[in-house]
Amino acid sequence: MKALIQSPICPLKSRPHDQSELADEALLGMTVEVLEESGTGWYRIRTPYRYEGWAPVEGLLFGEGQVKWWESLPKQVVLRGVCDVLSAPSVQGWCVETVTRGDLLAPIGKPDENGWQRVALPDGREGYTKTGFLGTWHTAPSSEDEAAFRAAVAETAKTYLGTHYRWGGKTPLGIDCSGLVSMAYLLNGVTIYRDAHIREDFPVHEIPRSAIKTGDLLFFPGHVALYLGDGRYIHSTAKNGSDGVVINSLDPAHPDYREDLDKGMTAAGSIF
Repeated sequence: MKALIQSPICPLKSRPHDQSELADEALLGMTVEVLEESGTGWYRIRTPYRYEGWAPVEGLLFGEGQVKWWESLPKQVVLRGVCDVLSAPSVQGWCVETVTRGDLLAPIGKPDENGWQRVALPDGREGYTKTGFLGTWHTAPSSEDEAAFRAAVAETAKTYLGTHYRWGGKTPLGIDCSGLVSMAYLLNGVTIYRDAHIREDFPVHEIPRSAIKTGDLLFFPGHVALYLGDGRYIHSTAKNGSDGVVINSLDPAHPDYREDLDKGMTAAGSIF
């Protein structure tokens, strides 16, 4: 059975109750596979990127017809960190829903002369947001040119700079290390594994550290970062003083050098 994610951020828990570890966050507009019902208002689901967790019933929208309707619509992805869908094409409209980066909306018609785009949500509600808050939802690599794709992944990761660290998070309201790198790739049309290690049935494969280029991944025990080039990398870290998405360096002479990560790197990975 399939369902739609109808919450802007739907928590996926490690166990079927509120007071359990946050494993991941599913985002508005995703179609997910329902695997199991707890009988207590929680459903174990599998996301399109093959991650599993327990979602609360209020975050899910059931109905074969609703799923087919939503899947038939063109989609755009929210790229603004947080923005509102309003009841009217005006800042005075009341808020229909507040959405975040990675959420999917279905555009209706063309934007008006003031840049307002009418959109539909998975539950059928409609509203308006600025077209500048939306972007192309890539279901294939955003560029066939390797250098351009690598640069796009790095720039996407940088849009999360300053976001606080949230275990299991993957939005500008809070994000963890694997959430950051997986979203940087997902928003550019490539699905990589959501956790901080290389898994054979996903496209990232191990490469020599000496071969790393922009957009490649750096792995550490329980941690992952995205290489930006010139010895610098971006990551979401819970280290005191950073507490979120920051840029550090592999160069011991640089003030942002992290010796613990430089010396503790276990692998590097690439999709190329």
